[in-house]
Amino acid sequence: MGLFGNNKDDQISKDKQDEINKILSGLGGGGASSTQPQQPTQTPQATPAASEPVQPVQSQPVAQPPQASASTSPHVPSADGTFAHDPSLELSINGLVTWARANDCSDLHITAEQPPTFRKVGDLVVGPFRGSQEDYRNLILSMLTDTQKADLEAGHDQDFSFDTGNNLRYRVNVYKQQNALAAAIRILRNDIPTLEDLHLPDAIRTLAEQPRGIVLVTGPTGSGKSTTLAAMIDYINVHRKAHIITVEDPIEYVHEHKNCLVHQREVHRDVGSFADALRSAMREDPDVILVGEMRDYETISAAVTAAETGHLVFSTLHTTGASQTIDRIVDVYPAHSQSMIRSQLSGVMRGVITQTLVPLADRSGRTVATEILVGTDAVLNLIREGKFHQLGATMQSSADVGMHTLAGDLVSLVRQGRITRETAMKAVNNKDELSQYLGM
Repeated sequence: MGLFGNNKDDQISKDKQDEINKILSGLGGGGASSTQPQQPTQTPQATPAASEPVQPVQSQPVAQPPQASASTSPHVPSADGTFAHDPSLELSINGLVTWARANDCSDLHITAEQPPTFRKVGDLVVGPFRGSQEDYRNLILSMLTDTQKADLEAGHDQDFSFDTGNNLRYRVNVYKQQNALAAAIRILRNDIPTLEDLHLPDAIRTLAEQPRGIVLVTGPTGSGKSTTLAAMIDYINVHRKAHIITVEDPIEYVHEHKNCLVHQREVHRDVGSFADALRSAMREDPDVILVGEMRDYETISAAVTAAETGHLVFSTLHTTGASQTIDRIVDVYPAHSQSMIRSQLSGVMRGVITQTLVPLADRSGRTVATEILVGTDAVLNLIREGKFHQLGATMQSSADVGMHTLAGDLVSLVRQGRITRETAMKAVNNKDELSQYLGM
């Protein structure tokens, strides 16, 4: 299941089982073996001082067992969310991520205090792997280069991505807590989904078709922002003949050259910072620029300038609503410059997509709920005048151009029977609006 896997068709089928068996063959098997497991080939985020290239480790072929490995068989947790220990499973990074993918998990957490923990349908569950604290520490260290280990010991968290072959990619953050190592691994889709695959509104395709301006995708961590952006970039890659530059930390989805020329730059490996990459992009003849995250004043200012100079710019923020997104950008600027940035945004803002993932009523997966703000004349005028609190009412009354609030989309999902009222109430920002829609 990808980030938006949301129906029972995502269950492991015989065809999918055969595909997984092929994957395991490339990984060197998924069960316990005396053969040293392959270290994942990673795309590390090196520190500015670390310029030496990392050589990928070559896979050693191992005969495929006749029966499917236990790591690819769906497991069922107990009532408390814990999976029984399965000693046939290989305690390795390859074994863990293979099991996570086979069991429709979105994230994997490794920490010294307890067995590897997985996020499944939004909830954390303890997996069927067991080992010692030293085993868990060695699992984390096995993903790092010597340079990264030294940088980690110096107090710097490590962000990087790696792949295990067959286009199976993972995003990793390694950090310290209570003087022990911990790691969070995001299980990425093994393909770039289309906008139709993600069941996203038509308004998002319209935003991807804009010739210039800025489009923001926002939401909490783990809400599928990167996947939505990847689908939008892929749509442009298919339907335009343009030069696309992405700046990411780290690179998650790798795009092929289709009708577009796509250059992907990773912060701290290919370029020093988001802002540095945006400044350089102005001399690299781009048509479309993706900025992984607008983290600070310098990056926001460079992104807005890029949009003003005729480029289509995509980026993300960790905000949970359209009006909050605009407010957050303006607040980054000093008081004497806020009128200026409001004026700039009113000239380049094409849309804000806010999204969150919510569990389906039958708990078979998750689906996406969205809020969409489109840069109409009325919206841009409210931004220019600083009347952000009125954007919600404008979205409610502008369904004809594809706008809607998060509450409105959640209500639609409830009425379709896809999610429960309780789920909608937990996910919504404006509970009064939701209650009014549902007659609660």
